[in-house]
Amino acid sequence: MELATKLCWFMIAAIHAFPAAVLFRPALTESLYNVPSNGSTGILLVHRGALFLAVVVVAIFAAVAPEARKAATLLAAVSVLSFLVIYVASGAPEGSLRTIAFVDLFAMLPLSFVVWSAWLRR
Repeated sequence: MELATKLCWFMIAAIHAFPAAVLFRPALTESLYNVPSNGSTGILLVHRGALFLAVVVVAIFAAVAPEARKAATLLAAVSVLSFLVIYVASGAPEGSLRTIAFVDLFAMLPLSFVVWSAWLRR
């Protein structure tokens, strides 16, 4: 069971790693989101990359430190669920946001497992 939990945490980290890469390669805002990296929105998206990096770091930490898992589930759940709620509330637009929504829907699988493992498993 511990191996499955660790694998799920690493999956959550991997899912968040790609948008975190924007922090290190701001030009990715153009290819990922069709937003120039040097404008106000681009700067916010680069900062968003830093926040995704925080999710990556915490997920990796949770994979190796069981005592961090409850708090880590909260961070990962906010990341995944908040986007899905905002996406649906915005009318489920097409384009790159739909791809992000599908990735976050996929992320619900490992997220559900780590939530169960951290909070409900006896």
